[in-house]
Amino acid sequence: MNKKRIFIWLILIVAVVAIWTNPKKEQHEIVVKQKAEYLLKKQLGKKEQGIFDLGMQLLGRDVLQDFVSKNVVVTNYYLFSLTKIKWDGKDNTIGIGAFDHIWLSPKIDEKADEIIAHIKTR
Repeated sequence: MNKKRIFIWLILIVAVVAIWTNPKKEQHEIVVKQKAEYLLKKQLGKKEQGIFDLGMQLLGRDVLQDFVSKNVVVTNYYLFSLTKIKWDGKDNTIGIGAFDHIWLSPKIDEKADEIIAHIKTR
């Protein structure tokens, strides 16, 4: 086989693997939820960690799950998928998923600070 055919076969194999291993919406939601819990913990001081853990056990996980299920949008492009969060009427891309892995952008930290500040003022 010549180099051109090998290259074409390689591209086709990578494309099929990418399609097959593209993360599902549920995987994106789990990663965003874990990141949100981490960011919320980081916002609190060490004194409030016990309160945070108790609050998360009682009702926080349901509230967080509800927020994630309503505001996280996953756009599937077959070879990869984008994780977006709806906020203020806009979709903000915060991550990308491919090859069974999801990478979140540092942009999520900015959006989390904005959302938490908004929640605190209410």
